[in-house]
Amino acid sequence: MKKEHIGLHCAALIIPISNTTMPSQLSYSYEPTQFTQTFVEQRKELGARAMPSFPRPIESVDRGNLLKVACVQLATPGSSSPKQFIDRAEEAVVKAVYEHGANLVLLPELFQGPYFCQSQDAALFAIAESDIDVDGENDLIAHFQKLAKQLQVVLPISLFERKNNAFYNSVVMIDADGTNLGIYRKTHIPDGCGYQEKFYFSPGDTGFKVFHTKVGTVGVGICWDQWFPETARSMALLGADILLYPTAIGSEPQDPNLDSSDHWQRVQQGHAAANVVPVVGANRIGTEILLDKDGKEKQRIAFYGRSFITDVKGAIVTEAKNGADIISAEVDVIANRSIRAAWGLFRDRRPGMYGIIKTKDGHQPM
Repeated sequence: MKKEHIGLHCAALIIPISNTTMPSQLSYSYEPTQFTQTFVEQRKELGARAMPSFPRPIESVDRGNLLKVACVQLATPGSSSPKQFIDRAEEAVVKAVYEHGANLVLLPELFQGPYFCQSQDAALFAIAESDIDVDGENDLIAHFQKLAKQLQVVLPISLFERKNNAFYNSVVMIDADGTNLGIYRKTHIPDGCGYQEKFYFSPGDTGFKVFHTKVGTVGVGICWDQWFPETARSMALLGADILLYPTAIGSEPQDPNLDSSDHWQRVQQGHAAANVVPVVGANRIGTEILLDKDGKEKQRIAFYGRSFITDVKGAIVTEAKNGADIISAEVDVIANRSIRAAWGLFRDRRPGMYGIIKTKDGHQPM
């Protein structure tokens, strides 16, 4: 399909993060208290780590109206060391820029460690990040600000946030010059077997947001947000040129036969088509095994990957292979804005008729 028809081009090559693609069967185990202790100890070292010097890649030179987005699918690491979690993410960003020419890179949800919401364990509150809204105060954000500035790439960073006595599942948007553009806090918080997020996170209070970056207007939701059309429509109304969803989704511990991966993709394809905006979903892949204090398995989730990028009509133009992969595509921001305007979906909206959406059960109060 020609560029002017879809406004988005798919990179032909999917590049694994390591020399060999990691199989989805790869797994690791963790016990929450032990992981938390190691995490806290190793995070103290992050602020002292020197950032390598990266020359500006020739591919990252101003691309005009073209936003080159890379979607990173991270695989289960060889160990549960927090340092390894962050190292693999940093390596992926560098490869996305140098090997794909990306100027926007999306990492999965809560990539600094295992998806800890499999269980309810108070010890894990200690791994939450504070002061993420102040430049230079949080070591994790400061680290990725330095990386973004050197590589001139936009980086949405998903993390577990602590704000005084409140805890959120949040994204900090870092612009291509290293500027902290602000925070989005996850609006919809799931609660189910294996995905017990309501124990850890309060519903976000930021409202839906877009961020005006150097490569375009970027909207970001977080995982469970992606199932709600209101999330995508709100960001589109705010002028989003692209919708990003960092994700952690896989098997359902209560029903091993349930595979939501097709449904997961289709609902987001619908958001892209209904709003005429490309959608990017970055998931993790591999099996994470939750242990009890005696080292015995309590539960496991097999994250299914299937990270993808759509065009403005909702078609998937590239999907990650099985394992740790980087996929990418070019988005012609100006051409896409013209397509949206010409299609008339926003022109013909009737906001005054949609009051029922504000209700919980479909009935207006008497």
